[in-house]
Amino acid sequence: MPDSRVIFYINKETHILDLAGAVQTFYESGDYGKPYEILYVSDRVMQPTSAQLRMTGLKKYTQVKIRASDILIVPGYDLRRLPPMDDHRLFAWLRQAGQAGATICSICTGAFTLAAAGLLAGRECTTHWKYTARLQQDHPSLKVLSNRLFVKSGNIYTSAGVTTGLDMALALLEEKHGAEFAFKVAREMVVYIRRDGSESQDSVYLQYRGHVNDDIHIVQDWIIHNLPKKIRVEQLAALVYTSPRNLTRQFKSSTGITIGEYLEKLRVEKAVQLLSNHYKIDAVAQQCGLQSANQLRHIIRKHTGRLPSALRKVS
Repeated sequence: MPDSRVIFYINKETHILDLAGAVQTFYESGDYGKPYEILYVSDRVMQPTSAQLRMTGLKKYTQVKIRASDILIVPGYDLRRLPPMDDHRLFAWLRQAGQAGATICSICTGAFTLAAAGLLAGRECTTHWKYTARLQQDHPSLKVLSNRLFVKSGNIYTSAGVTTGLDMALALLEEKHGAEFAFKVAREMVVYIRRDGSESQDSVYLQYRGHVNDDIHIVQDWIIHNLPKKIRVEQLAALVYTSPRNLTRQFKSSTGITIGEYLEKLRVEKAVQLLSNHYKIDAVAQQCGLQSANQLRHIIRKHTGRLPSALRKVS
């Protein structure tokens, strides 16, 4: 059974990429064991997109009662051809969703719909860079931020649009299912997880990825998915057709840490996760590519100041 529902409100002239990135993210989540029921709702059963593809079979939004576990997303639409929406029944429905405790999101110009419904009053938010000034002018009570991928304010997310809707959707998966899970989904879609600059990067799976060196991204991906194995620098260098010496230099230059330090940080995070789920110490050592339980105890104590046995008691 799906963990929860993701409901997309489809406006006339919706941008396809605003919609598709987030849709694909939650669709892929199901392939990794965290399924979502995806619904498409609107004020009519058919809507033309901004690219003039027609979406049909849409469910009337008035027939859907939003629950606290739901994620409701309003993708962007073409403001060059349409004015911001002025539908008080829809606005009331959106406010009821907020009162129910649902997670409410906008992508690109979808922020204008949330703002008109009163959901963004007094909140920090964002939209596509072309429209940040207009959003602030139209709604003076908002705190519109520019140059942000997405902004979280309570149970409301707003994103800058186009591909940043995908970044926001991955952040939602990370929040609900953890950083490693979000990384797996991102890798399936062949994208890099981009965290907004204001967010803390607590997970090693997401840290050290702000660079643009594709070879180092390939090496990092391989390490993460082969953590139980014995990993040699020569093996990593062969992945990207370079020498071990050059790879070592590029890795440190791109990430700020050595390959060995990166590998150890990943092993510690993986070990802590497994221990907190009550895996046996020997099994944890094996899954983290460590030679023995003693080696596991050493690196866990080095990085956390605690013994593995203490971490196993944390649920």
